[in-house]
Amino acid sequence: MAQDQWGDLQDGLCRTIGTNNYKTWIEPLRFDGFEAGVAKFKAPTNFVGNYVSQNYGDLLLTRLSELDKGVRRLQFRVAPQAAVSTPLDAAPKPTAAAAEPKAEANSADILPGAPLDARFTFDNFVVGKPNELAHAAARRVAEGGPVTFNPLFLYGGVGLGKTHLMHAIAWEMRARKPELNVLYLSAEQFMYRFVQALRDRRMMDFKQLFRSVDVLMVDDVQFIAGKDSTQEEFFHTFNALVDQNKQVIISADRAPDEIKDLENRIRSRLQSGLVVDLHPTDYELRLGILQTKVDAQRAHFPGLEIENGVLEFLAHRISTNVRVLEGALTRLFAFASLVGRRIDMDLTYESLADVLRASERKISIDEIQRKVAEHYNIRLADMIGPKRVRNFARPRQVAMYLCKQLTSRSLPEIGRRFGGRDHTTVMHGVRRIEELKIQDGQIAEDLELLRRTLEA
Repeated sequence: MAQDQWGDLQDGLCRTIGTNNYKTWIEPLRFDGFEAGVAKFKAPTNFVGNYVSQNYGDLLLTRLSELDKGVRRLQFRVAPQAAVSTPLDAAPKPTAAAAEPKAEANSADILPGAPLDARFTFDNFVVGKPNELAHAAARRVAEGGPVTFNPLFLYGGVGLGKTHLMHAIAWEMRARKPELNVLYLSAEQFMYRFVQALRDRRMMDFKQLFRSVDVLMVDDVQFIAGKDSTQEEFFHTFNALVDQNKQVIISADRAPDEIKDLENRIRSRLQSGLVVDLHPTDYELRLGILQTKVDAQRAHFPGLEIENGVLEFLAHRISTNVRVLEGALTRLFAFASLVGRRIDMDLTYESLADVLRASERKISIDEIQRKVAEHYNIRLADMIGPKRVRNFARPRQVAMYLCKQLTSRSLPEIGRRFGGRDHTTVMHGVRRIEELKIQDGQIAEDLELLRRTLEA
């Protein structure tokens, strides 16, 4: 098969698997001819060759057999000149021993880092009370200087900003000290490199390279729990770097003592530095994130107007995951642009119906009523009942306000659930709480506490 035929075949593959997959996995390959029924390719790394073989091997064989019926299998070798750089441009320079010719690839192939997302910088990170400590610690580490806490361990649930901060640290370090070997990768990638080194009998290269970095950043470390051999090697790598006063930065979805099947000695070492929790976002932080993202969206959709109250509504309703919140805003702007309408509440309900339903499932009117009654230490029957004394009326208005903010139920329906009250009574209660939230610090504190409890 000639190179031009391979070029034609690549065009078809691009249409089949999509541009992004093609550019990531197929475009880096170089066709190296046929030999005894084997189609040979050169890949930039073993990882790329293995991935293509496992995920696109059958497709490649099918397309190649249309050009040469004798093709029976694929072979991927590492192109020597392609294995000297990584997506981070931060692979350590191999030692003299590691740089000696090996079977198929040089030592840099073992140590590619994960690519960094250009959006995840400190400038784009919105700071609020739930994440201000994590942000300050990440900034301190990124600025370099003497290592004051090692490791830095960041943890929190999905979509709270752990990966954003990890990428931001790496970007900042690269900008301040480009000579540093900063290696960022996921725990799964660490495990894959370890298994690959075992299989290829190249553990000495693996150990030397990982221990020669200046900064090691491992994301989602909970994935090595239960993997005994990987944990063992991670522990020794971790110790070697800390003993050399090299910075280690770790993230996970939970605190070290909550990671099941993690060895006690690793858990102890992870807790020896600074452990920082990224708390669930509060309303103010979510609103700040939305306001920041609106400015970015307006660059793509100039002229689009957004009605007052829409961002506040989204910040109240989509509370568990910042990624879902940002995705909802992106969809809202795209939808408004396509249909040529301004962004108001009607358009919001129309374009985000599924997202709003998903967030609504977690909070019901019954749950709100029960939590509010417990908070104010009154009987549920008294809060819903006809008594209008202040001890019952104020909690009733708080509950109505939360029902309006945290569910998609209509005012008449909320009124029916509060002893058959008219929708105008609900409207009055909601407005009164909105006023008191500004005037009365205790009411504002109660609302925030109740919202966090309901959204947890």
